Amino acid sequence: MQINYPFDFLPEPGSAREVAPGVLWVRMPLPFALDHINLWLLQDGSEWTVVDTGVALDGLKDCWRKLLSAYPLRRQIVTHWHPDHIGLSGWLKQETGAPLWITESEYLTSQMVYAQIGSFGMPPMVEMFRQHGLDAQRAEAMEKVNGTYQRNCSPAPLSYRRMFDGERIDVGGRTWRVIVGHGHSPEHAALYCAELKVLISGDMLLPRITTNVSARPSNLDGNPLGLFLDSIARFEPLPQDTLVLPSHGAPFMGLHDRVAALRQHHQDRFAALLATIDHPMTAAELVPVLFSRPLDDAFQVMFAMGETMAHLKYLEYSRQIARVTSKDCIRFDKLP
Repeated sequence: MQINYPFDFLPEPGSAREVAPGVLWVRMPLPFALDHINLWLLQDGSEWTVVDTGVALDGLKDCWRKLLSAYPLRRQIVTHWHPDHIGLSGWLKQETGAPLWITESEYLTSQMVYAQIGSFGMPPMVEMFRQHGLDAQRAEAMEKVNGTYQRNCSPAPLSYRRMFDGERIDVGGRTWRVIVGHGHSPEHAALYCAELKVLISGDMLLPRITTNVSARPSNLDGNPLGLFLDSIARFEPLPQDTLVLPSHGAPFMGLHDRVAALRQHHQDRFAALLATIDHPMTAAELVPVLFSRPLDDAFQVMFAMGETMAHLKYLEYSRQIARVTSKDCIRFDKLP
Protein backbone atom coordinates (compact mmCIF):
# COMPACT_ATOMS: atom_id res chain seq x y z
CA MET A 1 0.00 0.00 0.00
CA GLN A 2 1.35 3.40 -0.97
CA ILE A 3 0.62 6.43 1.19
CA ASN A 4 -2.89 7.69 0.53
CA TYR A 5 -5.16 10.30 2.04
CA PRO A 6 -8.71 9.09 2.76
CA PHE A 7 -10.26 12.53 3.40
CA ASP A 8 -10.83 15.30 0.89
CA PHE A 9 -11.54 18.08 3.39
CA LEU A 10 -9.68 20.35 5.81
CA PRO A 11 -11.53 21.46 8.95
CA GLU A 12 -11.98 25.21 9.33
CA PRO A 13 -10.35 26.75 12.43
CA GLY A 14 -12.76 26.45 15.35
CA SER A 15 -14.56 23.47 13.81
CA ALA A 16 -14.18 19.69 14.08
CA ARG A 17 -14.69 16.88 11.56
CA GLU A 18 -15.01 13.17 12.32
CA VAL A 19 -12.28 10.89 10.93
CA ALA A 20 -13.09 7.74 12.95
CA PRO A 21 -15.88 6.83 15.38
CA GLY A 22 -15.56 9.24 18.30
CA VAL A 23 -12.40 10.87 16.85
CA LEU A 24 -12.60 14.43 15.55
CA TRP A 25 -10.01 16.38 13.57
CA VAL A 26 -9.36 20.02 14.55
CA ARG A 27 -6.95 22.12 12.48
CA MET A 28 -5.48 25.25 14.09
CA PRO A 29 -3.36 27.94 12.39
CA LEU A 30 0.27 28.58 13.38
CA PRO A 31 2.31 31.79 12.93
CA PHE A 32 5.28 29.88 11.48
CA ALA A 33 6.41 28.59 8.10
CA LEU A 34 4.64 25.39 9.16
CA ASP A 35 1.26 27.07 9.17
CA HIS A 36 -1.02 24.61 11.00
CA ILE A 37 -1.24 21.95 13.68
CA ASN A 38 -3.76 19.14 13.96
CA LEU A 39 -5.47 18.52 17.28
CA TRP A 40 -7.63 15.48 18.00
CA LEU A 41 -10.80 15.35 20.06
CA LEU A 42 -11.65 11.92 21.49
CA GLN A 43 -15.17 11.30 22.77
CA ASP A 44 -14.91 10.57 26.48
CA GLY A 45 -18.39 9.83 27.80
CA SER A 46 -20.38 13.07 27.83
CA GLU A 47 -17.14 15.06 27.51
CA TRP A 48 -14.00 15.03 25.36
CA THR A 49 -10.28 14.42 25.66
CA VAL A 50 -8.12 16.60 23.42
CA VAL A 51 -4.68 15.61 22.15
CA ASP A 52 -2.45 18.72 21.91
CA THR A 53 -3.53 22.34 22.24
CA GLY A 54 -2.01 24.83 19.77
CA VAL A 55 0.03 27.96 20.52
CA ALA A 56 -1.01 30.65 22.99
CA LEU A 57 -2.30 33.29 20.61
CA ASP A 58 -5.52 35.26 21.03
CA GLY A 59 -6.92 34.06 17.69
CA LEU A 60 -6.51 30.44 18.73
CA LYS A 61 -8.13 31.14 22.07
CA ASP A 62 -11.16 32.41 20.13
CA CYS A 63 -11.18 29.19 18.09
CA TRP A 64 -11.02 27.22 21.33
CA ARG A 65 -13.90 29.14 22.91
CA LYS A 66 -16.04 28.19 19.93
CA LEU A 67 -14.99 24.54 20.23
CA LEU A 68 -15.54 24.39 23.98
CA SER A 69 -19.15 25.45 23.59
CA ALA A 70 -19.75 22.20 21.69
CA TYR A 71 -17.04 19.92 23.09
CA PRO A 72 -16.53 20.31 26.86
CA LEU A 73 -13.16 18.96 27.93
CA ARG A 74 -12.56 16.23 30.46
CA ARG A 75 -8.76 16.18 30.04
CA GLN A 76 -5.94 17.22 27.74
CA ILE A 77 -3.18 14.92 26.54
CA VAL A 78 -0.03 16.61 25.22
CA THR A 79 2.36 14.63 23.03
CA HIS A 80 5.46 16.73 23.76
CA TRP A 81 6.87 20.06 24.94
CA HIS A 82 7.00 22.10 21.72
CA PRO A 83 4.90 25.29 21.83
CA ASP A 84 2.40 24.29 19.13
CA HIS A 85 1.55 21.22 21.21
CA ILE A 86 1.61 22.46 24.82
CA GLY A 87 1.21 26.19 24.26
CA LEU A 88 -2.42 26.55 25.39
CA SER A 89 -2.38 23.83 28.02
CA GLY A 90 -2.17 26.22 30.96
CA TRP A 91 -4.92 28.42 29.55
CA LEU A 92 -7.17 25.42 28.90
CA LYS A 93 -6.65 24.26 32.47
CA GLN A 94 -7.74 27.68 33.73
CA GLU A 95 -10.72 27.85 31.38
CA THR A 96 -12.03 24.31 31.78
CA GLY A 97 -10.29 22.63 34.70
CA ALA A 98 -9.18 19.85 32.32
CA PRO A 99 -6.02 18.26 33.78
CA LEU A 100 -2.85 17.82 31.76
CA TRP A 101 -1.63 14.30 30.91
CA ILE A 102 1.95 14.18 29.61
CA THR A 103 5.16 12.18 30.02
CA GLU A 104 7.48 13.44 32.71
CA SER A 105 10.45 14.35 30.51
CA GLU A 106 8.23 16.45 28.24
CA TYR A 107 6.66 18.30 31.18
CA LEU A 108 10.01 19.02 32.80
CA THR A 109 11.56 20.12 29.51
CA SER A 110 8.71 22.57 28.90
CA GLN A 111 9.24 24.04 32.35
CA MET A 112 13.01 24.38 31.90
CA VAL A 113 12.77 25.91 28.43
CA TYR A 114 10.06 28.32 29.57
CA ALA A 115 12.27 29.44 32.48
CA GLN A 116 15.46 29.32 30.33
CA ILE A 117 17.19 27.20 32.96
CA GLY A 118 20.82 26.26 32.31
CA SER A 119 21.48 24.52 29.00
CA PHE A 120 17.77 24.70 28.11
CA GLY A 121 18.09 28.42 27.36
CA MET A 122 18.84 30.06 24.03
CA PRO A 123 22.38 31.33 24.84
CA PRO A 124 23.83 27.80 25.30
CA MET A 125 22.26 26.74 22.00
CA VAL A 126 23.79 29.70 20.16
CA GLU A 127 27.15 28.95 21.75
CA MET A 128 26.88 25.29 20.69
CA PHE A 129 26.27 26.40 17.10
CA ARG A 130 29.20 28.84 17.27
CA GLN A 131 31.47 25.99 18.32
CA HIS A 132 30.28 24.12 15.23
CA GLY A 133 31.12 26.95 12.85
CA LEU A 134 28.08 29.24 12.82
CA ASP A 135 29.14 32.71 11.70
CA ALA A 136 28.76 35.77 13.94
CA GLN A 137 25.99 37.39 11.87
CA ARG A 138 23.71 34.37 12.01
CA ALA A 139 24.50 33.75 15.66
CA GLU A 140 23.52 37.34 16.49
CA ALA A 141 20.24 36.97 14.57
CA MET A 142 19.49 33.81 16.52
CA GLU A 143 20.10 35.56 19.83
CA LYS A 144 17.48 38.16 18.92
CA VAL A 145 14.65 35.60 18.74
CA ASN A 146 15.15 34.63 22.39
CA GLY A 147 11.80 34.59 24.19
CA THR A 148 9.80 33.06 21.35
CA TYR A 149 8.88 30.01 23.43
CA GLN A 150 7.45 32.16 26.21
CA ARG A 151 5.46 34.24 23.73
CA ASN A 152 3.86 31.13 22.26
CA CYS A 153 3.08 29.35 25.54
CA SER A 154 0.86 30.09 28.46
CA PRO A 155 2.48 28.95 31.72
CA ALA A 156 1.92 25.19 31.93
CA PRO A 157 -0.30 23.81 34.71
CA LEU A 158 1.54 23.46 38.01
CA SER A 159 0.67 19.77 38.20
CA TYR A 160 0.21 16.99 35.67
CA ARG A 161 -0.75 13.33 35.35
CA ARG A 162 2.34 11.43 34.22
CA MET A 163 1.97 9.05 31.27
CA PHE A 164 4.18 5.99 30.77
CA ASP A 165 5.30 4.02 27.74
CA GLY A 166 2.94 1.09 27.19
CA GLU A 167 0.27 2.54 29.46
CA ARG A 168 -3.30 1.86 28.37
CA ILE A 169 -5.62 4.82 28.76
CA ASP A 170 -9.39 4.39 28.75
CA VAL A 171 -11.09 7.14 26.76
CA GLY A 172 -14.84 6.73 26.55
CA GLY A 173 -14.63 2.94 26.74
CA ARG A 174 -11.88 2.64 24.11
CA THR A 175 -8.30 1.79 24.99
CA TRP A 176 -5.44 3.95 23.72
CA ARG A 177 -1.89 2.63 24.22
CA VAL A 178 0.95 5.07 24.79
CA ILE A 179 3.93 4.56 22.44
CA VAL A 180 6.88 6.65 23.56
CA GLY A 181 9.44 7.81 21.00
CA HIS A 182 12.69 9.73 21.25
CA GLY A 183 14.87 11.99 19.14
CA HIS A 184 12.42 14.70 18.12
CA SER A 185 11.84 15.33 21.81
CA PRO A 186 12.89 13.45 24.94
CA GLU A 187 9.78 11.32 25.65
CA HIS A 188 7.21 11.97 22.91
CA ALA A 189 3.89 10.17 23.40
CA ALA A 190 1.97 8.73 20.44
CA LEU A 191 -1.36 6.97 21.02
CA TYR A 192 -2.71 3.84 19.33
CA CYS A 193 -6.23 2.43 19.49
CA ALA A 194 -6.34 -1.19 18.28
CA GLU A 195 -10.16 -1.24 18.18
CA LEU A 196 -10.23 1.65 15.69
CA LYS A 197 -6.83 0.90 14.08
CA VAL A 198 -5.96 4.58 14.59
CA LEU A 199 -2.53 5.99 15.49
CA ILE A 200 -2.21 9.56 16.76
CA SER A 201 1.43 9.94 15.75
CA GLY A 202 2.16 13.48 16.90
CA ASP A 203 5.37 14.66 15.25
CA MET A 204 6.99 11.21 15.13
CA LEU A 205 5.39 10.24 11.82
CA LEU A 206 4.42 12.96 9.32
CA PRO A 207 3.14 12.25 5.80
CA ARG A 208 5.10 14.74 3.67
CA ILE A 209 7.76 16.51 5.68
CA THR A 210 10.45 14.88 7.79
CA THR A 211 10.40 15.27 11.54
CA ASN A 212 12.96 17.73 12.87
CA VAL A 213 15.62 15.86 14.84
CA SER A 214 18.23 18.21 16.28
CA ALA A 215 21.25 18.17 18.53
CA ARG A 216 20.69 20.11 21.76
CA PRO A 217 23.18 21.64 24.24
CA SER A 218 21.59 19.79 27.16
CA ASN A 219 22.83 16.48 25.67
CA LEU A 220 25.91 17.34 23.64
CA ASP A 221 27.10 13.74 23.33
CA GLY A 222 23.70 12.25 22.52
CA ASN A 223 22.61 10.53 19.31
CA PRO A 224 19.10 11.91 18.72
CA LEU A 225 18.80 10.64 15.15
CA GLY A 226 19.73 7.13 16.23
CA LEU A 227 17.03 7.34 18.88
CA PHE A 228 14.51 8.60 16.33
CA LEU A 229 15.21 5.82 13.82
CA ASP A 230 14.93 3.23 16.58
CA SER A 231 11.66 4.81 17.73
CA ILE A 232 9.83 4.75 14.41
CA ALA A 233 10.53 1.01 14.25
CA ARG A 234 8.05 0.70 17.12
CA PHE A 235 5.23 1.58 14.70
CA GLU A 236 6.01 -1.28 12.31
CA PRO A 237 4.08 -3.97 14.24
CA LEU A 238 0.90 -1.92 13.74
CA PRO A 239 -1.33 -2.91 10.81
CA GLN A 240 -0.44 -1.42 7.42
CA ASP A 241 -4.01 -0.12 7.07
CA THR A 242 -3.75 1.88 10.30
CA LEU A 243 -5.18 5.38 9.94
CA VAL A 244 -2.35 7.72 10.97
CA LEU A 245 -3.34 11.06 12.48
CA PRO A 246 -0.24 13.31 12.32
CA SER A 247 0.30 16.69 13.94
CA HIS A 248 1.00 18.31 10.57
CA GLY A 249 -0.39 17.40 7.16
CA ALA A 250 -3.47 15.32 6.45
CA PRO A 251 -4.48 11.96 7.97
CA PHE A 252 -3.02 9.16 5.89
CA MET A 253 -2.73 5.41 5.42
CA GLY A 254 0.39 3.50 4.44
CA LEU A 255 2.25 3.50 7.74
CA HIS A 256 4.91 0.94 6.77
CA ASP A 257 5.69 2.73 3.51
CA ARG A 258 6.16 6.01 5.35
CA VAL A 259 8.51 4.47 7.91
CA ALA A 260 10.55 2.93 5.08
CA ALA A 261 10.65 6.25 3.23
CA LEU A 262 11.91 8.07 6.32
CA ARG A 263 14.66 5.51 6.80
CA GLN A 264 15.72 5.87 3.18
CA HIS A 265 15.63 9.66 3.41
CA HIS A 266 18.11 9.67 6.26
CA GLN A 267 20.33 7.05 4.63
CA ASP A 268 20.53 9.30 1.57
CA ARG A 269 21.51 12.23 3.77
CA PHE A 270 24.23 10.18 5.48
CA ALA A 271 25.59 9.20 2.07
CA ALA A 272 25.57 12.82 0.88
CA LEU A 273 27.54 13.95 3.93
CA LEU A 274 30.09 11.16 3.56
CA ALA A 275 30.54 11.99 -0.13
CA THR A 276 31.24 15.64 0.75
CA ILE A 277 33.58 15.28 3.73
CA ASP A 278 37.06 15.01 2.20
CA HIS A 279 38.81 17.14 4.86
CA PRO A 280 37.86 18.36 8.35
CA MET A 281 34.63 20.36 8.02
CA THR A 282 32.29 22.11 10.44
CA ALA A 283 28.57 21.45 10.74
CA ALA A 284 27.96 24.98 9.40
CA GLU A 285 29.98 24.19 6.27
CA LEU A 286 27.94 21.03 5.77
CA VAL A 287 24.49 22.58 6.20
CA PRO A 288 24.16 23.21 2.40
CA VAL A 289 24.62 19.49 1.76
CA LEU A 290 21.35 18.80 3.58
CA PHE A 291 19.57 22.12 2.96
CA SER A 292 20.08 23.44 -0.55
CA ARG A 293 17.29 26.02 -0.26
CA PRO A 294 18.01 29.51 1.14
CA LEU A 295 17.63 29.76 4.91
CA ASP A 296 15.68 32.96 5.30
CA ASP A 297 15.43 33.44 9.05
CA ALA A 298 17.02 32.54 12.37
CA PHE A 299 14.59 29.70 13.02
CA GLN A 300 15.43 27.98 9.74
CA VAL A 301 19.13 28.33 10.51
CA MET A 302 18.55 26.89 14.00
CA PHE A 303 16.67 23.86 12.66
CA ALA A 304 19.21 23.32 9.86
CA MET A 305 22.22 23.52 12.18
CA GLY A 306 20.56 21.22 14.71
CA GLU A 307 19.63 18.64 12.10
CA THR A 308 23.03 18.71 10.44
CA MET A 309 24.70 18.16 13.80
CA ALA A 310 22.31 15.28 14.55
CA HIS A 311 23.30 13.58 11.27
CA LEU A 312 26.98 14.10 12.04
CA LYS A 313 26.52 12.69 15.54
CA TYR A 314 24.90 9.59 14.04
CA LEU A 315 27.87 9.10 11.71
CA GLU A 316 30.25 9.67 14.62
CA TYR A 317 28.42 7.07 16.73
CA SER A 318 28.58 4.60 13.84
CA ARG A 319 32.33 5.32 13.55
CA GLN A 320 32.21 6.57 9.99
CA ILE A 321 33.54 10.04 10.89
CA ALA A 322 35.55 11.44 13.80
CA ARG A 323 35.45 14.74 15.63
CA VAL A 324 38.45 17.05 15.18
CA THR A 325 38.58 19.67 17.92
CA SER A 326 40.67 22.82 17.57
CA LYS A 327 40.85 26.17 19.35
CA ASP A 328 38.39 27.90 17.03
CA CYS A 329 35.71 25.24 16.47
CA ILE A 330 34.73 21.57 16.10
CA ARG A 331 35.09 19.82 12.77
CA PHE A 332 34.40 16.32 11.47
CA ASP A 333 36.53 14.20 9.15
CA LYS A 334 35.93 10.86 7.49
CA LEU A 335 37.66 7.90 9.07
CA PRO A 336 40.02 5.90 6.82
